[in-house]
Amino acid sequence: MSEITLGIIGGGQLGSMLAIAAKKLNIKTVIFCDEFIHAQYDDKNKIYNFAKQVDVITYEFENIPFETLNELNKFKPVLPKPSVNRLIQHRLAEKDFVNKLNIRTTRYVSIEKKSDIDALEDFLPGILKTTTLGYDGKGQYPIKSSNELNSLNIDFSKGYILEKFVKLKKEISIIITRFSNNKYEIYEPIENTHEDQILKYSKIPAEINEKIFIQSKDWAMLIAEELKYIGTLCVEFFVDRNDNLYVNEIAPRVHNSGHLTINAFNVSQFENHVRAVCGLEQIPLKKISNAKMMNLLGDQITHYRNIQKFNENEFFFDYLKKDIKEKRKMGHITTLV
Repeated sequence: MSEITLGIIGGGQLGSMLAIAAKKLNIKTVIFCDEFIHAQYDDKNKIYNFAKQVDVITYEFENIPFETLNELNKFKPVLPKPSVNRLIQHRLAEKDFVNKLNIRTTRYVSIEKKSDIDALEDFLPGILKTTTLGYDGKGQYPIKSSNELNSLNIDFSKGYILEKFVKLKKEISIIITRFSNNKYEIYEPIENTHEDQILKYSKIPAEINEKIFIQSKDWAMLIAEELKYIGTLCVEFFVDRNDNLYVNEIAPRVHNSGHLTINAFNVSQFENHVRAVCGLEQIPLKKISNAKMMNLLGDQITHYRNIQKFNENEFFFDYLKKDIKEKRKMGHITTLV
């Protein structure tokens, strides 16, 4: 029986799945969020009380203030380390970091005011993104021409990055868990389909050639090693029509596209994350089955909640959220194929 207590910041579905994986390993969890320990992330007394209860701390999403993670790290180890989160919270810094590793990204440029875009017609069509925060399409504005900006009413004081569109063939992701120097477990590339910039479908195997299969894994390992990362990391990629690979984003956490690892592999992305941050044994990955996953958004969950019995190759996950909102991730279903 393990005597490790793992602190998890964030009580959404990713935090819940981490807690389930930890329980399987006999690791106690304490959740810091708005339901279990209720506090603002800058409440130092609550932060200190949380740290006292745990041995190691991790988090389910990247939009936690660096100052909070850094404060916690003074008392107990925070993994992945707070400096990783600070880098990846800023899209411009993240892209610069990736390019310095000689890894390809889409073309991008910092935008500080509206007139910056007027002079960058060669970057259009593109997508304007806030440099901080934003996910599932929030804080992101597809733009075909600079004339469209007038109707968007964008507050340019926030800081933005403009990314040029690639002629997209498909999107893939790599889920990798780094335990220590050059010690990894890496899942095969996952093919993803987005609708309204929200992940809708994931599947393995991805329909890609061997070059992209190998290159995507190599780039993910290089990024994880350069970051000295501990835990599970996701690297999202674009593949263009000429089969060129581009890093889109890095997520310093378990990831929605990796949900199918729960049923398709002997060790899920969640269990591997817990194993890595808690210093437990690294177990070689074995694929059990090909799989496809579908996110259930908004009231799509209602139909699945009413199904009495699923097929033996279907696995339904209900995130038990009470408020059904349009485009909100309410659950997912994984099918082994």
